Amino acid sequence: MLHADRAVAVSGPAEDAGWDAVRIADDDDVAVALRDLMGTVRVRCGDRIGQVKLPQPIPFGHKFALADLPAGHEVKKYGAPIGRLTSPVRRGEHVHVHNLKSRRAGPAG
Repeated sequence: MLHADRAVAVSGPAEDAGWDAVRIADDDDVAVALRDLMGTVRVRCGDRIGQVKLPQPIPFGHKFALADLPAGHEVKKYGAPIGRLTSPVRRGEHVHVHNLKSRRAGPAG
């Protein structure tokens, strides 16, 4: 299920083609790069493929936003909160230590 406020443009079943990144859980705010990425990329969301334009390169294994997100937003990955944004992030932008206070060091505040 894709949420309208976080949805990527959907084209068809994932088996129709490969993908560059994956949204792990339906309600995740981020996708994970499966290789170094730049430009317009294909994102797997369950059994669907969508596209997101990246305004900057995203390194392998790193996250990028699937929607515009405000500062203070609690970011979900794996269907669970992983941290809180310290600054606003636009769709396709890198989400990492420079703009995300991780819950790994303790509860996000």
